[in-house]
Amino acid sequence: MSSRKKTPDFEQSLAALETLVARMEQGDLTLEESLKAFEEGIQLTRECQARLQAAEQRVNQLIEKNGELSLTPLEQPEQGE
Repeated sequence: MSSRKKTPDFEQSLAALETLVARMEQGDLTLEESLKAFEEGIQLTRECQARLQAAEQRVNQLIEKNGELSLTPLEQPEQGE
C-alpha cells in the first residue's frame, strides 16, 4: 500500500467546506476552534480552486479545432439564480 494520503475529490472537499461554514455560522465555536476551522476552510478552498483550475486546463486542452486551441467561454449563470 502507498504511504501517501489520498486527497478527497472536489465534491468531498466542497461538502466539507460547506459543513465547516455551517458550523462557524452557528456561532458556538470557541476562539481557538474558530481559528482552527478558518485555517481548515482556507486549505479546503485552495484545494477546490486548484482542482477547478486543473479541470479548466483539461477542458481547454480537449477543445481543439484544426490543431489550434479554440476557447469557448462557458455560459455563466445569471445573478440571483
